[in-house]
Formats: sequence, structure tokens, C-alpha cells
Amino acid sequence: MTDLDYITRALELAARGRGFVEPNPMVGAVVVRDGVVVGEGWHERYGEAHAEVNALKRAGEKARGATLYVTLEPCCHHGKTPPCTDAVIAAGIRRVVASMRDPFAAVAGRGLIILREAGVEVVEDIGGPAARSLNAPYLTFLRAGRPWIHGKWAMSLDGKIASFTGSSQWITSDSARANAHELRGRMDGILIGRGTLATDDPILTARPAGPRQATRIVLTSGQTPLPDTCRLLQTVDEAPVLVIGDSKYANRFEHWRQRGAEIVALPELDAGSIAAELGRRRMTNVLIEGGPRTLGTFMDARLIDEVHAYIAPKLIGGETAPSAIGGQGIAKIDDALMIRDWKWESLGADLYGNGRVVASGQE
Repeated sequence: MTDLDYITRALELAARGRGFVEPNPMVGAVVVRDGVVVGEGWHERYGEAHAEVNALKRAGEKARGATLYVTLEPCCHHGKTPPCTDAVIAAGIRRVVASMRDPFAAVAGRGLIILREAGVEVVEDIGGPAARSLNAPYLTFLRAGRPWIHGKWAMSLDGKIASFTGSSQWITSDSARANAHELRGRMDGILIGRGTLATDDPILTARPAGPRQATRIVLTSGQTPLPDTCRLLQTVDEAPVLVIGDSKYANRFEHWRQRGAEIVALPELDAGSIAAELGRRRMTNVLIEGGPRTLGTFMDARLIDEVHAYIAPKLIGGETAPSAIGGQGIAKIDDALMIRDWKWESLGADLYGNGRVVASGQE
């Protein structure tokens, strides 16, 4: 097996941490001695041992003289756990193969320097593109100070998310909705606009619960007051509720604050300011569940990073029936946002499509 083969296995292990380790990166590690895997590990939960430590612990004395394959540069600072570089050197690792450097300011190449100074052979950038893709939310958070933003919708075959009367429950099947709940369960935040709140009265929790409990976020200008009763308010003690509104209308959110919701009033209620506020809260992944105006606002700002589309084999029709994304949109087809790494999955009779937006500038 080649270095890339072992790194590929380490990436598979790293992905097991999705939803459990954020805002930390997902990291996997494999220890190989004389062509035999003697230890594997991944970062399993935020605040707990890192991938390298877990793999070295499983390898034990067999780690001495071995090669460590790791998807991210070993850390060299004291955070929630001691430096991984110390553990690597103490274990007697002869060679380290790392997919990518960690751009976190406390590391940023210093981990590899420490290993080299200790006499460890270091090889970089094996499987780098795949490693950067896996941790795109982490890299976006470090680079831009905002979360990785997922756009999600369910629609009919003719692109409608509701009928002309607003009826939308349910367009997709139980299988598709179960998949969407799994997606919710690994988010830091789930965002809707006031229109979706009024039309659908969603609860926005993952059922069954996933590894994370998302903050439920309502975006509203405040020109129209928020309702006095809805399922978000009824369940505010079960999962956090955050209202982001225009500071000019802050008094119209007060009754939600009194019920237990957190209120943030922004002087500019644009996509960039909202994303920055969520980044300030150390949110790594945020899911926009609608409606068209909210999705359109973020698309126009080129702030949708990943798409999750559930498509049912139904026709709804209607000139006034809403489609998934509103906003201004693009003027020319040549300017359309392209999706890469597009994947289709059958969920009962429905299709689930997932991919990343090319124009948003991720690795």
C-alpha cells in the first residue's frame, strides 16, 4: 500500500468525528510499521484526545520506529489537551505523513518544524485536496470568521416548495425527511426567515437527536411583529432560540426575550453581517431551511457553501407557487453558480442531491 492509501484510510476515520468535534477539525490517524497497520484513531469528541493520541495508544510499543499518517498537522500547543507533537516524539515515531498544515494560528506549520527538529522525517500534502475538502467548514471559519452555510430545501419535480396556497407538508417522503433530520443533528444553527415561521410553524429540532443540538435562528426585519405563539416558543426550554433582527425594530422582539429567546439586533440586516454574528458565536455549520427570501439573500451574497436538495416525483404547478430560492438571482445563465462534487442518492421514491457551490471560493 502507498502513502496515499493509508491517508485515505485516515480520512475515512476522520469523518467519523463529523458533528462531534466542531469547532475543532475532523482528524484521523493511522500508525503503520513494516507495512502493517498497528493503530488507528480519530478525534472522537470536542475536548477529548486527538486522533494521533488515540492511534498511538492503540499501537502501544509497536509505534516505535513506525510511520504516522495523519490528515492534519499535529498540534504543538496546550489547548483542551496537551500537544500531539510531544506524544508523537515520545512514542518513537520515525516518520510522519501529513495531508495538510493546520492554519490555526497557534500551529500554522510549527508542529511540523518541531517534529523535524526532533529528527522525525516529515512528508507533507499527501491527500491534501481531500483533507481540505473534509474540513472546509473549519477552514472557512478560520479564514473568514463565519460558519460553513448549508442551503436545504424540499421541492417537487417542477421546482416548487409549496402550492400557490402555501401548502407544503409534506412534499417529500418519510425517508427524505429522516435524512434531513440527520443533517439537522450535526448543525450548530438552523436558520429560517419570518415567513417560514408564520407559514410552517416549524420546530427545527433533529428527531431523533443527533450529536449536536442546533440553535434555532429566526431572521426578521421586525417590520411585522413576531407571533405570540408558535412551536419555537413552546419548546424554548428544550433547544435554544435566537432572533436576529433589525435594530430599528428591536422593541418588537421583546416578548420573545421574555419567553426565553436570545435577541440580537443588528444595524445592518444583510447576509454578511448575519454570517459574521454566527461566526462570533463559534458556529461552524449553519443550515438555512428557508424560505425563498432567506435563501435568496444568502445566494445573492454568495454565502451558500453547500446544497442539500430533496426532490419528490410530484408536480405542483402554479405561476405563483414559490420556488426554492428567491432574491435577485443572476442575470445571465453564464453567471449561474455551479455545483461541484454533486452526488445523488435515492431515498424511497425521492432523490437527494448534495454538492458544493463553486463560486463561494472554498478549497
